[in-house]
Amino acid sequence: MGQQRKQDIFTRFTTKVSAVLGHAWVFISALIILLVWGITGPLLGFSDTWQLIINTGTTIITFLMVFIIQNTQNRDNLAINLKLDAIMQKTGISAEKLMAAEDESDKKLERETKRMKQKSKNKPKKRRS
Repeated sequence: MGQQRKQDIFTRFTTKVSAVLGHAWVFISALIILLVWGITGPLLGFSDTWQLIINTGTTIITFLMVFIIQNTQNRDNLAINLKLDAIMQKTGISAEKLMAAEDESDKKLERETKRMKQKSKNKPKKRRS
């Protein structure tokens, strides 16, 4: 019960953070911070401390964002796969290769993609009457 609760808190947190950070105003705010930092460079003599502020800040933010983005992507991928699996089942598509495609290697997926594209090119076009 405790582990599930912790996962739910993390999921809610990452969902909210990624939603907030996806807004244009966050990008504009970051741009303004960079502009202010750049303008203060000459005033502070381009000191080591001045450089350390931006380097440390961007490193910390990037480090934390990697985990938030990855968590969001993992959940999105799982949800999309679940939805596609449901569509495949509902439409009667039962190809086992497709059902487990996310578990295949990159090379095998690329080969299968090429094969499917070739198959669709060779498929006769239906005439409209």
